Amino acid sequence: MRIVRNLFLALLLVLLLPYLLVPLYRGGHPVSTLMAWRYMTGAPVSRQWIDFGAISPSLPRSVVAAEDGEVTRGGSTITQQVAKNLFLWQSRSVVRKALEFPLALWIDLVLPKQRILEIYLNIAELGPSGQFGAQAGASYAFGRPASALSPRDAALLAAILPNPVRRSARNPAPGVRRLAGTYMARAQASGLRRCWRTQRAF
Repeated sequence: MRIVRNLFLALLLVLLLPYLLVPLYRGGHPVSTLMAWRYMTGAPVSRQWIDFGAISPSLPRSVVAAEDGEVTRGGSTITQQVAKNLFLWQSRSVVRKALEFPLALWIDLVLPKQRILEIYLNIAELGPSGQFGAQAGASYAFGRPASALSPRDAALLAAILPNPVRRSARNPAPGVRRLAGTYMARAQASGLRRCWRTQRAF
C-alpha cells in the first residue's frame, strides 16, 4: 500500500507541477519540453529570446491569423500550443489532449494575452535543425532578425508551423507560399480580430 500511495503522490505531483509553474512564467525565458529534450540528448538547439516589443508586428499578426484558420478545422489555439510546448509531448493522443485543455484554460487565466503570445513566439519550432523562436527562425530562413521581418517573411514562418522539418520558409514550396498568401490576406482583412489586447482567448 505504501508503494501504491507513493506512486499516486508522485503522479499527482507531476500533474500539478505545470499549474504551479505557470504563474512563474509571467517573467523569465521558459523553454519547451522539446528544447529540453534536445539539450539532454545533445541535439543542437538555437534560441535567442526576443521581447515581444522587439518582434516585427507582422509575425504575431500572421501566427494569430494562421491559428484562426486552424481553429475552424479543429486545430489547437495558441494557448493550447503553449501548454503543449511547455509541459507536454508532441505526438497526438487522447491523453495529451485531455491534459492540454484544462492546462490551457489555466494559462489563459493566469498569464496576460501578450505574454502568452510572447512565449509562443519564443518557443515555437521554426527551423529544421533545432531553431526555436522568432529570432532563430528569422535568422535561419531570411538572414535577418525578427525585428526586420516583412509581412511576407512573417507569413512564411507562420505557414511552416507546426512542421518546420518538412516545410521550409527558407525555400518555400508552392503549398507553403499559398498558405503564406492566405495568412497575409487574412491578417490584413481581419484587423487582427483576436488581438492579444482583447479579452478573448487565442
